[in-house]
Amino acid sequence: MTNHVVGDVFKYASIPIAVVVGLYAVLLGLLTTSFFQSHVVYLHAIQMTWFKDLDVPEMFGFLYNQVTPFSIKSSDGGLLYAWHILPTELYRKHEVGLLAEPSGFVVDFELRVAFRLLRDDPDARLILHFHGAAGTVGSGYRTPNYRALSAGSPSKIHVLTFDYRGFGRSKGAPSERGLILDALSVVDWATKVAGIPPSRILIFGQSLGTAVSLAVSEHFVLQEPPVFFTGTILVAPFVDVGTLVATYRVAGSIPILSPIAKFPPLFAYLRTFIKDKWLSKDRIASYVKAVEENGEKYRLTIIHAEDDYDIPFDHSQTLFWHAVNATIPGGITVNDLELKKDEHRAVRGAAGTVMEWKTENGMIREEILKYGLHDVIMGNPVITLAVMRNLTGLDSSFS
Repeated sequence: MTNHVVGDVFKYASIPIAVVVGLYAVLLGLLTTSFFQSHVVYLHAIQMTWFKDLDVPEMFGFLYNQVTPFSIKSSDGGLLYAWHILPTELYRKHEVGLLAEPSGFVVDFELRVAFRLLRDDPDARLILHFHGAAGTVGSGYRTPNYRALSAGSPSKIHVLTFDYRGFGRSKGAPSERGLILDALSVVDWATKVAGIPPSRILIFGQSLGTAVSLAVSEHFVLQEPPVFFTGTILVAPFVDVGTLVATYRVAGSIPILSPIAKFPPLFAYLRTFIKDKWLSKDRIASYVKAVEENGEKYRLTIIHAEDDYDIPFDHSQTLFWHAVNATIPGGITVNDLELKKDEHRAVRGAAGTVMEWKTENGMIREEILKYGLHDVIMGNPVITLAVMRNLTGLDSSFS
């Protein structure tokens, strides 16, 4: 009798297990297809604006006409939905003129007061903001992020953010090549239409946006002649997609390929199907090496929170090593860098740790915070300070 009961338990318990295994096998099969893989990597179908109208930025807490929605043309013909955000103090000084204009999406941004305030001020700084996967320019913690970016100099720091192709109101389908084209087009708009020289442009990326940021920085530094921005800030970056999927959990709880990563041969085989690799570890090394060889001054900041459940903070530590390694002709081992960290790292208790690697030309800064999660960190003062360190590091007169 007991044997029959035990047999029935195992029989019925095996059914849901088999269903789960079967569904996971289907998921793995779907992940090898470009269409499904794109939706998992970019999550662009998820809007997260909760019935708010992107053409009405006031719904996201901004002042009347503080944000101007407009379009930037990508190099392959598509239109990219963008927001230009005025810093608060500059808005106050020109409030009368801004209030006199109609609000909402504009076709000719160059005719607006906000554009002239950006173009005509020789002291203006522009932060090009590259957001992460999912959502739009108005989603989640991105709007507090814009405020944190300009808070250090609220009369001079403008922010330009946009949705990549396939995100929000930007048409098309996302891909690594496509997103890089979009980002280069935004830089082209900033330098040629708005007339802001690269020396007054700061590159900022979070999550997926860090991979885009590094692709942009590397692209321009390898041009002839090379083009250098005033700094690059990476928040919650990842080494590359192959490494990320080995640990990535959707919403910090649902694993994608981490169960398969325990079987290296199978995981290595599945990695061959990854279409968009986003090799940030290679790009950060290439960028730093090129800047060092050109003898240009630069600042590179990497920020990550230990409690980031989406992208583990050891991705930032790995990228930091790749960046530092590129500054040394003979390279440096991971262990030797750890010894250097033990000697020079600033430990700030509950605020985390800071390690700065200085060369004759620049500084690479790693900040590992104790708290900040994956998105909350974007609106915190650490972001404001990182911006000001970058802007004042190469121009001490800026304030």
